[in-house]
Amino acid sequence: MHPIYTYIRQELSGFYPDAEAAAMAKHILTEKFQLSALDLYAGKDMNFSSEKLSEVNDILARLKSYEPLQYIIGETWFCGFRFKVTPAVLIPRPETAELIDWIVEDGKGERKRVLDIGTGSGCIPVSLALMMDAPVVSAWDISEDALAVAAANARMNNADVTFGRVDVIGTEIPDIKVDIIVSNPPYITESEKVDMEKNVLEWEPDLALFVPDNDPLRFYRRIAEIGLKILDDGGMIYFEINRAYGKETVEMLCGMGYKDIELRKDLSGNDRMIKALRP
Repeated sequence: MHPIYTYIRQELSGFYPDAEAAAMAKHILTEKFQLSALDLYAGKDMNFSSEKLSEVNDILARLKSYEPLQYIIGETWFCGFRFKVTPAVLIPRPETAELIDWIVEDGKGERKRVLDIGTGSGCIPVSLALMMDAPVVSAWDISEDALAVAAANARMNNADVTFGRVDVIGTEIPDIKVDIIVSNPPYITESEKVDMEKNVLEWEPDLALFVPDNDPLRFYRRIAEIGLKILDDGGMIYFEINRAYGKETVEMLCGMGYKDIELRKDLSGNDRMIKALRP
């Protein structure tokens, strides 16, 4: 095994579980320093320069303050595509990739007009633009910084996505028609903060994470209202949801007239995704 790999694991011991420290060591050396898996496990490239070692130590210091590795590296993978990430956007999660797969499967063989609300890094619209059959994809966010990251990701992946700055809570909604609305909006309640890991709570953007305890469905309700106006006949809405509010989100959509509502669990067995047909 490469000695720097062992060094990284030892340095992170006590800060992260052993398996996570091992995964981080591998990720740092393969993504940041472009060592191949063969080089890593065969212990090749034994002469690690002082400059590289200094970079490793800087990364370790940031990891020990629980800064997410994705922000340190500046990139991450999602649905097989590389995405730039900064503290202005959430780090894409595997559960969101499951939502992408659902939308892609449902839309096979059809050209869909897709809108992602609260796009963040742009991982959802960029992936859909590349995975669906010639879709017309647009995305909104309130954050200019997030939109800059999302636009950079679209360019990096040669994805055709139209971005717009829209505050869905407080401003007039553009007059458009779409076939699909997808959203992974803020859904963590303030009271859930106590259960969150430091690398999320202290580093990822509050704007994209939290909702008040007394109104946990505020974004879902508003986006569903928007759906009633801009979804075309047969249009679908897809949400990633807080696992604690699956039943409540279904009831809300039902009360607004949405039909054929389906609640799905993620691979961990948690209520995580909903789709519904516009009334």
